Amino acid sequence: MHHRGSPADIIPLQYHAQMLLDDRRMSAFRDAIARVVGPGMRVLELGAGTGVLAHFAASAGALVTAVERELSVYQAASRALAAHGDQVRVVHGDARSFVPPGPVDVVICEMLHVGLLRERQVEVIRAFRASYAGPPPLFLPCATIQAVQPLSQNFTFYGYTVPAPLFQEPAVVQPRTVELAPPAVFQSFFYGDALPSSCAGDVQFAIETPGVLNAVRMITKNLLTEGPEPVEWLMNYLVVPLPEPAEVAAGDTVRIRFAYRPGDEIPEMTASLHAEVLSAATSG
Repeated sequence: MHHRGSPADIIPLQYHAQMLLDDRRMSAFRDAIARVVGPGMRVLELGAGTGVLAHFAASAGALVTAVERELSVYQAASRALAAHGDQVRVVHGDARSFVPPGPVDVVICEMLHVGLLRERQVEVIRAFRASYAGPPPLFLPCATIQAVQPLSQNFTFYGYTVPAPLFQEPAVVQPRTVELAPPAVFQSFFYGDALPSSCAGDVQFAIETPGVLNAVRMITKNLLTEGPEPVEWLMNYLVVPLPEPAEVAAGDTVRIRFAYRPGDEIPEMTASLHAEVLSAATSG
């Protein structure tokens, strides 16, 4: 997913439509909206896309306003919502500057990319909270948890080696990937609390599997609802190559550091990425 800023950054309709094929995303949002939205509730969606999340909320009996900046996407959402008979007010505008005319109960905002890269999730919610004067709404998603993991990744394809960022489905076995240590959480926050100005990690790992440390895996889980059994959405993983691969053995201690701003592009994250072997295991 790309972030929605200048015309060069806008997501075309075909990419929004592609999101409809992501069963994990769609079922999680459908279940979360069904859990927290009820008849008569006032729901605001910031960044409507195809309008499917507004449709879920309207189907639950809510009074929904959905904001979308890109004209062709706004038009497609308006037509689809009208064809379904949904009572949704679709606004052609920038989600970063839209102020609802009155209080809202739930704010839906899915401008998410793994690692909080590229997309404007944090920026949009920060802007909404700064301009909104009503009682605090529920945010959906309500929280984001971020983790990082050291990998040995095979970047050779048909005899051609090119270390480049790539995405992975989390529920699929990855034969090209060796996990050198378990993932570690480096950031977590609720959208109703203080929002981060950076995504920074400084994590030490005890290597469990020997190999060549040449990549890290960025892992982003979003809590769509709160409670003892929250609805969760684990996004596709992002594998980012390291600039300097290193041989590691079981028992080695490795430090991985990075820092970037929410909404930064992947190369900006990569430029900040450093890994070093702090201590080598002693052989018995």
